[in-house]
Amino acid sequence: MASTIAHLSDLHCGDPHFVPDLMERAIAEINDLKPDIVVCSGDLTTFGLKEEFADAKRYLDGIDCDALVVVPGNHDSRNVGYLHFEQLVGERSSVVRRSGISVVAVDSTEPDLDHGQIGRGRYGWIEEQFAAAEARLNVFVLHHHLLPVPGTGRERNVVYDAGDAIECLQRAGVHLVLSGHKHVPYAWKLENLFVVSTGTVSTLRLRGNTRPCYNVVDVEGTHVTVWRRYPFHGQERIIQFDIATGEYEKYTGRIESEVTARR
Repeated sequence: MASTIAHLSDLHCGDPHFVPDLMERAIAEINDLKPDIVVCSGDLTTFGLKEEFADAKRYLDGIDCDALVVVPGNHDSRNVGYLHFEQLVGERSSVVRRSGISVVAVDSTEPDLDHGQIGRGRYGWIEEQFAAAEARLNVFVLHHHLLPVPGTGRERNVVYDAGDAIECLQRAGVHLVLSGHKHVPYAWKLENLFVVSTGTVSTLRLRGNTRPCYNVVDVEGTHVTVWRRYPFHGQERIIQFDIATGEYEKYTGRIESEVTARR
């Protein structure tokens, strides 16, 4: 069985560097994929204001997928923005199961602070959600990083309880972690856990030579391939791994001119 997860993050509606054409193009490309699940890992807004959430909601409503997983980012929790998130987007933590894939998403933000944490009080709940249904792929979603990302400066944006959280996810049998936050895409393997971050999909708030992008996760049997897509500008394979064996390969990759040529 083949399945697809689209993963976008850090829309930053309301930011002067927001580019509507990038957002609209990414949505069009995602809809062409007909993904089983779409993940948006936070920072829909810039200041957590209601008008920004309304703009972000209009974009998210344009995604043609009935399994949409969204968590807030640190920008969304500014100015008590998490209330607008709940009113306009939905629950800040959620569980979605489709096509043999379990996705557990958790709000890692703290009001008006850039740093985050998962919190030991939620470890039991996370493990229970993954244990509730057998899945061929277990995916955990948060906004902040579990591991330091090269090229992002000070490492204070790793969740405060990263070590304990990683142990929790390993106990729960999680295969893949998806996050956003610092606008720098990257991928790691940590024991039997694969951790993949994506960049900003729709702004020019970029670090170094990074570019606006989102990720696509292809799952076929026990084989998983993660692609980085650049709106208007093709894609590159960044990591592939096998759930059963743990074997993996990372790529610096070349950008493919045809974004539809994924295999």
